[in-house]
Parts: sequence; structure tokens; C-alpha cells
Amino acid sequence: MEENRRDTQAPEKRKPNLLVRLLAFLVTLALVLGAVALVVNRDRLNLDAVKRYFSYRDLERSDSGQAQSFRVDGGDSSRYASVDGDLLLCFTKGVKLYSGSGTVYVEDTIALENPVVDAAGKTALVYDAGGQELRVYAGRAEVFSLTLEENRSLLSARVNENGWLAVTAQESGYKGAVTVYNGSYTPVMQVSLSSRFIMDAVLAPDNSALAVLTIGVGEREFESRIDFYRLDRKEESDQPDASCSIGNNAVLDLRWSSDGVWALGESAVSLATADGSLTGTYDYGGRYLKGFSLGGNGTAALLLGKYRAGSSAELVVTDEAGQARASLPLEEQVLSLSAAGRYVAVLTADRLDIYDQDLNLYSTLSGTQGARQVLQRSDGSAMLIGDGAAQLYVPQ
Repeated sequence: MEENRRDTQAPEKRKPNLLVRLLAFLVTLALVLGAVALVVNRDRLNLDAVKRYFSYRDLERSDSGQAQSFRVDGGDSSRYASVDGDLLLCFTKGVKLYSGSGTVYVEDTIALENPVVDAAGKTALVYDAGGQELRVYAGRAEVFSLTLEENRSLLSARVNENGWLAVTAQESGYKGAVTVYNGSYTPVMQVSLSSRFIMDAVLAPDNSALAVLTIGVGEREFESRIDFYRLDRKEESDQPDASCSIGNNAVLDLRWSSDGVWALGESAVSLATADGSLTGTYDYGGRYLKGFSLGGNGTAALLLGKYRAGSSAELVVTDEAGQARASLPLEEQVLSLSAAGRYVAVLTADRLDIYDQDLNLYSTLSGTQGARQVLQRSDGSAMLIGDGAAQLYVPQ
């Protein structure tokens, strides 16, 4: 009996080996310290190289990082945009969408006298400025088309990263009208003005509001102004919820980022927020604007020159406070300037230089084979276009 009781007793638990416990503690400590270091130094670590490795591992490239060039149609009036890793081309005869290696996914025939393209996230649109035709592309297919009536013509069209549209048009009886389309391409709001001319409009990244660029005569002189409209407003009124004056500055481009609305003009670039505040302005100081890009994260890239002609210029990256974050003198003719994410690309006659937002050189490609335009992408890669051909460059 006593022997049976001994057999049924639970075996004595063995204490973990001291060495195992020490190793477990060290591994946990290393993981914690690594996570802290990653958070503290996330801006210094370039994880884009890892992303590029997985994105382009099946793409055949030369030792310099160049993929095989492919032919693109169009001419001098062609317009290009990078959309979800692909290249969208619109020209007078239609629209084409290419992969990074040249596979044609979309080929639409449409007459576009003055083709314009805009892209954000995974959506792109093309329209005929001064005409009636607009097309939207997502998922490598056309997802929406719009043809205006004969008494209306397109002034501008913008898409945000959620696929919502702000379409600005001339309309009989008004000085401009903006229609907002949601992600299902249903109209959800329209602003029509008879007091001031509407030039452009952009949507908030979270679809909460619309920013409308208008021009008119202020108290003393010509004035550019950004009017903000909440999309959840119930009242039927064209009075804005807030307004921000940009002053006597002809605005050339708009972009709504997480920081606010960037308004890039002929004499200064400004940042306005939805409450009507002007949070920062960088004045060019009388220099000529020779190139620009608003595609960077929280920055504007400007190419400024003392003289309109000539190759001498200064590349300036400004921040949301209207301060110069970095500057770099350039003595070569810049053919194209493009910014995206944390990168700024500068294309000259024989070289492509890609910088970070502090204008530290990130990558260089010599021998750009007649490229005339560069489209920088947020993962650090860039598309080179020129002489009827396009080529993807992936930094090593």
C-alpha cells in the first residue's frame, strides 16, 4: 500500500537552470533595447532599402540599379505620374498605364487637348483642362469617368489618398464651382461662387474638409485666398467655415498634407490650416522660381535662381514653419526636380542625384541616357523618362 502511495505522488518540480534564466533575461533585454533604439533612430535608419528589396527582387536590373528601359507613347504634351508603383501616362490621344518593367495594363483612347494628371496613394486621375473629359484609375483599371455638359469646362481636378475627388469647373452664372465626389464617386458636396473666381481645390487627407483657392480684389489689391468648408456641414451656404489670405501671390500648386494646405506661389510658399491660420511662409526674396515639388513629407522643394535664365540656382527645402530646412547651391542646368516621401531627386543632363530632406546625398546615377524628367517615389526609387522611353532606377 505504501509503495502505491509513493507512485501516485506528483513528481517534484525541477527548478529552471540558472543559465537558461540568465539567457532569457539577456534576450528580453536586447529586444527591449532594440525596440527603443529603433524608435529613437527611426529617422536615421533607412528601412526603404528593405522595402525595395522585397518590392523589386524579381525585377531584372543592371549593377547600377537600372531596369530595362521600355517605350512610352506621347510627345511634348505628355504628362506622367507615379501611382502605386506604376507609371501613368496621359497625352493628346489617350491614357496608358505601365508597370515598372513596361507591361501595359491600361490603354484608353480619348481626346485630351490639354492633358493633366494627378495621383495620390493608389488612385490617379486625368482630365482635359478647358475641356469636358475626366477619367479615374485604380487597381490598374478605369473606375470612373465624367463628361461635363457643353456649358461647363474643367479647370482642375484633384484626388486624395482615399480616392475622393475635388473637381473644379467653370459654370454658367458663376465664377467657378467645385464638386466633391466620395470614394464611390457619388457627389456629396458642391460649392458655387459668384463673388470670387475659383482656381483650384483640394481635399483633406481624412475627407473631413475641402480647401478652395479663390482670387479676387481684397481691401487694396489682388488677393489669393484659401476658403475651408467642412464636409459634414448641414446648412446650404457658400460661406466658408474659415478663410486664410495668401496675399498678392499667384498660386501655382496646392497640396493638403497632414500639416495643412501647402500653397506654392510665384513669390512665396505658404502653409495654412483648416481653422484659417497661416502657420508659415517662405518668401523667395526676389529670386525666380525655376522648379518645385510639393511631394515631400512635411516639406516643399524649391529651385530658386537670381536670374531667370542660366544654370546657377539654389535648391531649398522648406518646412511647415516657413523656414529653410536645408539648401544646396547648384551650378548645372536642372532638367527636372521631384520630391516624394523623404527624398528629393535632381536630374541634370548626365546625372541623377537623390537627396534626403536635409539634402544629404543618398544615391547617384551617372549616364541617364537622355532622360528629361524624373518622378521620385516614396520608397527611394525613381522613374526616368525621356526620348520616348522610361526606365526605373532602384538604388542599391
